Amino acid sequence: MQIEFYKYQGTGNDFVMIDNRSNFFPKEDIKLIERLCDRRFGIGADGLILLENDSETDFKMVYYNSDGNQSSMCGNGGRCLVAFANQLGVINTKTTFMAIDGLHHATVGEDAIISLQMIDVDQVQKKSDYSFLNTGSPHHVQIVEDLENYDVKQNGAAIRYGALYGEKGSNINFVKKVNDSEFSLRTYERGVEDETLACGTGATAVAIAMNATGQTDKNKINLNVEGGKLVVSFDKEGDHFTNVFLTGPAKFVFKGTIEV
Repeated sequence: MQIEFYKYQGTGNDFVMIDNRSNFFPKEDIKLIERLCDRRFGIGADGLILLENDSETDFKMVYYNSDGNQSSMCGNGGRCLVAFANQLGVINTKTTFMAIDGLHHATVGEDAIISLQMIDVDQVQKKSDYSFLNTGSPHHVQIVEDLENYDVKQNGAAIRYGALYGEKGSNINFVKKVNDSEFSLRTYERGVEDETLACGTGATAVAIAMNATGQTDKNKINLNVEGGKLVVSFDKEGDHFTNVFLTGPAKFVFKGTIEV
């Protein structure tokens, strides 16, 4: 079988995109998805995303981590899928689509800038040395010294697989404050089991956690990730964060076919 695919990246977070509106793709084949994402034996990506029909919205997002397993929400993947839907002509400049964590709204701006509405956040668990919250995916947020030289893979894996989060684990974000409206972060992603160049739900989690813990009073925050820059904005009432938007570039890389 030949599969036509598109490759997209959002601040270095890269994805294999497949138009599955005809439901041809064997979604139960974990090994196939893992191979397509493999950087040596396949196309290479942090994840694979299927664009499918949805009866109530413009399309449905089905997301798989590079380990082949279906996963929780991916913010950069969602933004890239919006760009893909636009390229296919499924949508124009505004869209509503369904993902595993519910309904999402998004807009397509100039220069491949995609703004994606994330889920509301009602709870930020604030501990002495870290925060935990769910932005569509679970995220541990921790400020560290010398972020540039920090061993993200080793320390991230230790927390992800440690007793704190049990078998399901969590994504792990390490953070440095630049100023009141700017933070830098590096993320160890569950399912990829390594540091990625960017994580959209992670950037969203960092922005909200930094506000919730008093590191900033801003509601529009610039995030420096290894693959570029993202912006997160939100409204806040007490501990309730609404109108959460993740904004940044989502760019087409190449198109091809692969024999499987």
